Amino acid sequence: MKKRILITGITGFVGSHLADYLIENVDKIDIYGTRRYHLSRYDHISHLSSRIKFYDRDLIDPIAVNEMIKDIKPDVIFHMAAQSFVSPSWLHPSLFMDANYKITVNLMDACIKNKINPRIHIPGSGEEYGEIHKSELPIDENTILRPVNPYSVSKIAQDYIAYVYYRSYGLNVIRTRAFNHEGARRDKVFGLPMYAYQLAKIENQLIKPTINVGVLSDKRNFTHVKDMVRAYWLAVQKCKPGELYIIGTNQKNLLYTYNELLKMLISKSTYKNKIKIYRDPKLIRPVQVPRLICNPSKFKKLTGWSPTFSIDDIVEDTLNYWRKKVENGTY
Repeated sequence: MKKRILITGITGFVGSHLADYLIENVDKIDIYGTRRYHLSRYDHISHLSSRIKFYDRDLIDPIAVNEMIKDIKPDVIFHMAAQSFVSPSWLHPSLFMDANYKITVNLMDACIKNKINPRIHIPGSGEEYGEIHKSELPIDENTILRPVNPYSVSKIAQDYIAYVYYRSYGLNVIRTRAFNHEGARRDKVFGLPMYAYQLAKIENQLIKPTINVGVLSDKRNFTHVKDMVRAYWLAVQKCKPGELYIIGTNQKNLLYTYNELLKMLISKSTYKNKIKIYRDPKLIRPVQVPRLICNPSKFKKLTGWSPTFSIDDIVEDTLNYWRKKVENGTY
């Protein structure tokens, strides 16, 4: 019998890569995905449209979610739908809480009402740790949470309510916190793709040779999105419900500041000697998170997972994606 796998947010950055991975590597599955009528983009997922059954749902509506779960009765839920861009969360804190907390409650309630107990992957974020001191690095599952933006609070709420449903109702919730992951399809409002998008426009002589940036000194572990979705599949296969797992890389060759990433990106362009950098005040958040460096040893020991893509792969894939988008005028 085929496994029924539901991916919320399947049209997004991670959701679409997860669908790619499952179709290419997992046998005997049926994939279902959510979209929001005219609001969802399809360019990330159009090549897989014949392999996915879509459900047009606004997941904030509990009735719509319940009817979907009743119809699909999934064996696995990857809950990728979220408001994930940190900067607007200060202006829209209620929206972020609705999207990241309330939708999660709706999904879990629907499972209980329909008397099913799928594996439900709840993908948290390293951003939840917030203000971490150097003495507390690297971050692991026991590191204290000091969130400094509404987005991270909403993700903590999502994580904790998932744990409540595990403890209260025995739902098979798989809790992870993923650190920075990049690659093709990530929206141009985020750091690396924002730089790559501007560089692609410079190469096509659409803008002056200046790249606008925010704070460049923040240091991060970077994982390729293709490595991350492989980790997510391993998580639902091998991780223990209710427990928390850090996912990311602790390899030194994948630890960089945004300034270092920007230099790597520019070095790949024939315009590298002409480009200027402008620090745009509009791109600076009210509070920065200067360091998110993780210790994923618990997850790696359990699953055997480790990254296979280099930082050069991450930068190349991001840049080539935006070069193609700009050249085709589809940005």
